[in-house]
Amino acid sequence: MATFDIVFEGGGAKGTAFVGALEVLFGAGHKHRRLVGTSAGAITATLLGARYSPAEFLLAVNENAPGTNDPIFTTFMDAPEARDFNQAQLDDSVTSNLLKQARIPGFTHGLFFRGLMEVELYRELFSFVEAGGFYSGDAFLDWFRARLRAKQIDPDIRWKDFAQLTGSDVSVLTADVDEKESVILNSRTAPDAPVAMSVRMSMSIPFVWREVIWEKSWGTYRGRDKTGHRFVDGGVLSNFPIWLVAETDPHILEIMGPSDPTAAGNLGFLLDERIPVPGAGVSDARKPRLKTAARVTRLVDAMMGSHDADAMRSHPTAVCRIPAGGYGTTEFRMSKTRMDALIESGRTAMQEYLNLRFATATKAAAAPGT
Repeated sequence: MATFDIVFEGGGAKGTAFVGALEVLFGAGHKHRRLVGTSAGAITATLLGARYSPAEFLLAVNENAPGTNDPIFTTFMDAPEARDFNQAQLDDSVTSNLLKQARIPGFTHGLFFRGLMEVELYRELFSFVEAGGFYSGDAFLDWFRARLRAKQIDPDIRWKDFAQLTGSDVSVLTADVDEKESVILNSRTAPDAPVAMSVRMSMSIPFVWREVIWEKSWGTYRGRDKTGHRFVDGGVLSNFPIWLVAETDPHILEIMGPSDPTAAGNLGFLLDERIPVPGAGVSDARKPRLKTAARVTRLVDAMMGSHDADAMRSHPTAVCRIPAGGYGTTEFRMSKTRMDALIESGRTAMQEYLNLRFATATKAAAAPGT
């Protein structure tokens, strides 16, 4: 049995495949040491660090939204509320400025604007223009905090306390838009940053979910003040950060901490969109209500897969390629049939990967002169 430093790629709804892969990995008796993830991978890595088992993951992905037969993940595409925007944001918005310039006789722009903000569809568009994404992300944050609470973990826990309480070493990636840099959040780099908000930052796909603004109370990142900086999905700069566990230059050691390279192997869970998922059928996902949202999500699917080829070439033996072809990053409303097929693809891919990895290692050990 082996111990691995595990890296989970970002991929939105496609990350459901991780559940099946983890079932097989842990079912074979293997363990994890360090856990790293971006976006959906950040969710998986952090919940693993919070001691969720594959069986509990399976229950979570099969959870339905209250009072419906829809997957709980459909609630994550939540329209912002009018109260989510302060008066300064409303006054300085594009909408407000346009209405003031209209100069229509008898027109009261403030009253009209307030009426617009009562319309859910308009609030999505307003949020896209003013806050960088159609959806608020509040429903996801509530769900994730509840998952922490279910493990008797304070939903507002910070990285330094999370590491001490769970004994886990988790890192999640996000991207600082203002400084144009990849930011790796963990107990060493951002000890006072809240875990739940860190994951929320990591899954904030640009133009889909609102960007997150770093608050003063979250402390510093590697000693640098990030207050007021805007953060989005880590996949913008590194969607499959296997380099964080595979490389050992001083910069990475400062972020990831010193570790015994012989005590754990490297294992990356990569969602390969070039490989179709057997038995998946045709996507029945509904298109977003705004045509712009549909265009953006297609662009996101292309963008989030752009780092995969380089990662596979650099560390081919450390990558388990999980079929994810035909699935969308924001396909949260997938049918039970498609979800089951995606999970099964994770199981099959991991079994094949382990068979090959350990068969190769056994042959190498048995070779003359070894």
